[in-house]
Amino acid sequence: MTLRRLQTDILILGSGGAGLFAALHAHQADPALSITVAVKGLLGKSGCTRMVQGGYNVALAEGDSVERHFMDTIEGSKWLSNQELAWTLVTGAVERIHELENELGCFFDRNPDGTVHQKAFAGQTFDRTVHKGDLTGIEIINRLAEQVWSRGIGRLEEHRAIELVRTADGTSLAGVLMIDMRTGDFVFVQAKAVLLATGGGPTMYKYHTPSGDKSCDGLAMALRAGLALRDMEMVQFHPTGLLAGPGTRMTGTVLEEGLRGAGGQLLNGAKERFMQRYDPRAERATRDIVSRSIYSEMRAGRTSPNGGVYIQMHHLGPDNVRRMFKGMVERCADCGFDLAGGLVEVVPTAHYMMGGVVFDADCTTQLPGLFAAGEDTGGVHGANRLGGNGVANSTVFGGIAGESMAAWVGGHPRHREPDMAAIGRSIAEHEVPFSLPAGDVEAIREALYECMWDDVGILRTADGLRRAATRLGELDAQLSRTGVADSGRAFNLSWHDWLNLRSLVSVSRVIAEAAIAREDSRGAHFREDHPETGDLEQSTYTVARWRDGAVSIGREPVNFTRVRPGQSLIADDASA
Repeated sequence: MTLRRLQTDILILGSGGAGLFAALHAHQADPALSITVAVKGLLGKSGCTRMVQGGYNVALAEGDSVERHFMDTIEGSKWLSNQELAWTLVTGAVERIHELENELGCFFDRNPDGTVHQKAFAGQTFDRTVHKGDLTGIEIINRLAEQVWSRGIGRLEEHRAIELVRTADGTSLAGVLMIDMRTGDFVFVQAKAVLLATGGGPTMYKYHTPSGDKSCDGLAMALRAGLALRDMEMVQFHPTGLLAGPGTRMTGTVLEEGLRGAGGQLLNGAKERFMQRYDPRAERATRDIVSRSIYSEMRAGRTSPNGGVYIQMHHLGPDNVRRMFKGMVERCADCGFDLAGGLVEVVPTAHYMMGGVVFDADCTTQLPGLFAAGEDTGGVHGANRLGGNGVANSTVFGGIAGESMAAWVGGHPRHREPDMAAIGRSIAEHEVPFSLPAGDVEAIREALYECMWDDVGILRTADGLRRAATRLGELDAQLSRTGVADSGRAFNLSWHDWLNLRSLVSVSRVIAEAAIAREDSRGAHFREDHPETGDLEQSTYTVARWRDGAVSIGREPVNFTRVRPGQSLIADDASA
C-alpha cells in the first residue's frame, strides 16, 4: 500500500481542551511554526472537553485560595498526586480562566454584582466551580475552535493516530503513523514535536460516559512505544449516569455533580434516601464514595426498574431546577424522564481515567520529542479527581505544552528520519484483520464490557481481578483471530471497531494488573479484600509498562514536595 507522507513542525493528537490550547499557545509563541491538529472525528465536534457539564475549578472568590484548592486536590487524591503537577494545576487555573474569558470570549455565569458565579461541587471545601449553566464544555470548545480556525492552524480531521514512530536508533520520536479514515490510506506525519492529547475514555466498561470513539488510543500507543503509565488502577466512576435502558446510547450520559451540590437526593429502589448510611456528607461526598454506595445498594437488590437508583430534585422547586439545569432537564426529557418534577434513574458510569503517561510539569515525557497533556497523563489527580478539575487540567497543561513544544522546536529545528521498518511492521499489524475470517467483533466488545464491569469496576477483589486478567488475555487472543470484511477501506467502521477494541483490551489489561498490585484501598480503587488505606507516609504509586508482550507493574514512592500527610498549607488547618 502507498504511504502518504506529510511534514509539520508541531503535530497535536486530539482536539479537546488540551490539544486546542496547545495549538493556540504554540502559535502565540511562534506564529511562523507549522502546527497541525489531528483528530479522529471533527474539530470542535468531538472529544471529552465538549461533554463537560459541571464546570471549571479555580480559586477566585474572597476567602478561597490556591492553597485551599491545592489541599482539596491533594486530599481528594488520597495523597497520591504528584504535588508539583497539582500545584501547577491550581495556580495555572487562575491565569487560564481569565484567558478563557478575556482573550477567548467565553461567557460564564455571573452573580448579580457582576462577579463570576462559582457553584458547589462534591469533595471541595469552597464553592469554586465556574460554569456556563450545565453546558460549560460546549462554551469552552466552541470558543477555542473559533480561535484555531481563525489562525490558519492546520487540521487533519478524521485521521486516526495508530503508532508513535521513533527514529531508526530509537532515541527520539520522528512522527506518527495515521489512518486517513476517509480513504483508508496510511499516512506518516513527520513532526519535530508531537503532543499526545487524545484523552482517556474508559469505554471498556458496561456503563460509560464518553462516546464510543474514545478508545484509549493514546495510552495504547504510549505502551507500545515503551512509555511508563502510572496510577492506571484509578478509574473514576461518576455516580450519576443516566440509566435510560439498553436501547439508547443516552445510558451512561452524566447528570452532573452540581445536581447533588445543589441539594439533589439519591433514593434506592424503595424510594428511600440511603447516602447518610455511608457518609456523613451524604450526597455531597466524593465521587468514589457515592459510586460505591450506589453500587452497594444495587448489589443488595434495592434497585430501580432498570437496575440502578433514583435521583430527585423536585423538592428544590421544579421551576428553579429548570432554570439552573436547563440542559440536563431537556436531556432527561428526551428519554422520558422529568428531572425537575419526578424521579430519574441513574447508575455509576465510567467517567475519567486518573492514570496515564508519566510526564513532567512542562509536559515533556521520557521520549524526546513527545509531549503529553490532559487525560492521557497521570499524576495530577492521584487516586481521585475532583469534579471540575478535569477541564482545568486539560487547559492548564495544554497551554504549557504549546509553549514547551514551541521552545523545543526552536532548539531542535530539523525533522528526524523515522524507522521505516517500524512503519512497515505497524502497517502490517493494522491490516491483519483483513487477512482473517470475518468474525463477531461486537460479541468481544460485550464480553469486555461485562468483564470490566463485574471484576475491575467499583468494588474489586483479588479473585475477581485475577479472573479478569485471565479473561482479558483470552479476549486479546480472540480478537487477534477475528477478522473484518475488506469491503473497502474508506470509512470502514468494522475495521475501526476492531482497532478500538485492540486499544481498549490492551489498556484494560494494564488496569487489571495495576489493580492486582495495589493491595490497599485508595479513592477510586476499592479492594473489598483490602478495605483499609495503607500508611499515607509510605504511599507508593503503580508504574506499568509493556515488556515482552506482557504487563510489568512496579511501585514508586510518592514525593511529598510541598506538604506531608497530617500537614496543611492552610494556616490553622488541622486536616489530614
